[in-house]
Amino acid sequence: MALTPTGADGAHPTQAPAEPTLPEPFHWQGWHIGAALPGGRVLFTTRRGGASSGPFGELNLSRSVGDDRAAVDVNRERLAAQIGLEWSDFSFGRQVHGTTVRRVVEGAPRRVRGAEEDGQASALEDNPALVLVADCLPVALVALGAVAVVHAGWRGLAAGILEAGVAALRECGATGEISAALGPSARPCCYEVGEEVHQHFPEPGARSGDRGLDLAAVARFRLQANGVGEIHDVGLCTMCAPELFFSHRLDAGITGRQAGVAWRAG
Repeated sequence: MALTPTGADGAHPTQAPAEPTLPEPFHWQGWHIGAALPGGRVLFTTRRGGASSGPFGELNLSRSVGDDRAAVDVNRERLAAQIGLEWSDFSFGRQVHGTTVRRVVEGAPRRVRGAEEDGQASALEDNPALVLVADCLPVALVALGAVAVVHAGWRGLAAGILEAGVAALRECGATGEISAALGPSARPCCYEVGEEVHQHFPEPGARSGDRGLDLAAVARFRLQANGVGEIHDVGLCTMCAPELFFSHRLDAGITGRQAGVAWRAG
């Protein structure tokens, strides 16, 4: 369903910009980007369709960036409603650019307040796994029996968050081939880093030009090395499209967070 945006300021108008064409299997689902993969579904939110204003306009989903908590709560419930569940059904953690991934199976807690986790894996059918991003790469992993989603900035990629996500997915009971979906993130057209960062990524295609880092290229290489089958990349840059996405770098750290979500579906 399409959500009606409210409360945006003049810098980010409520009228929807032209939507870029998406590669298969991605499609526009209301304001957001959806995909159906074998065993589950994926949603990458944009900044549109929420109740927040100012630098957090419109659909900021984080309570830790200085936004009005009441507006964030409205935004979270709008996201949950689009999936057809309640916000209390979601699993998410306090992200610290680490490699901890929560495993949610029958009888296990869906979340623990304050737990430092950069990924969520779930075997439950009514338990969306969620991470928040604003330039870092959200990676959804889907297979029969379980789903996972991880927060993959350069620190997490270097430390092994993707490998941890695949392991957690299997430990939750996933069977058969794993499919991956790479969401919007800062791309090498805009994302420049120094040699102290580049040294962590010897993979082919990781460097673009003198300073550009291709997080998605690194993710694809490492996912393939860990047995992931189909890898789908939406190919959108958060820094190139401020009308669609929050960008920590572009907005000098004062901005909201969009989400990457995965949940089980037939």
